[in-house]
Amino acid sequence: MAKLVFGLNVSLDGYIDHDRFMPGPVLFRHFIESVRGAAAIVYGRRMYELMRYWDEDHADWEPAGGEFAAAWRSRQKWVVSHTLKSVGPNATLVEGDLETAIRGLKDRLTGEIGIGGSDLAGSLTELGLIDEYQLYFHPVVLGHGTPFFTAPRPRLRLVASDRIDEDVIRLTYVPA
Repeated sequence: MAKLVFGLNVSLDGYIDHDRFMPGPVLFRHFIESVRGAAAIVYGRRMYELMRYWDEDHADWEPAGGEFAAAWRSRQKWVVSHTLKSVGPNATLVEGDLETAIRGLKDRLTGEIGIGGSDLAGSLTELGLIDEYQLYFHPVVLGHGTPFFTAPRPRLRLVASDRIDEDVIRLTYVPA
């Protein structure tokens, strides 16, 4: 049985904003390996549309960009959306009951299934389906934006903390 893991870069005050801070080389390498090791990834619509950037090669990429794109393209993706009519390569649109679809993925796959999107993570948390939260804290204070947690959560228990590079620490929590 697979476990669902929601992990994103987050500011010190709890917000996510992919335009305001980016991973450095060490953290980017960590994310390449994380995607390579994922059994699959489940995205909400907005995060999936953002990640579609990696579907096409870009001339200005460093070699690590190509590595990340190759890893991302190779992963099976499921996309939860009520508005999209189709999705790109190696992706499946989740239709029908979210809980049934995600429980089915957890039962069929082994390893980690990444979750992309805070709204989707909020819905999956309400259903009791997320097994682990990984917060990659950056030394940035945004003051506003999209929160990592979109609603109150059940109590969490810290199970790991590790420094990923000189400025980023990952805190890993599981439901208590």
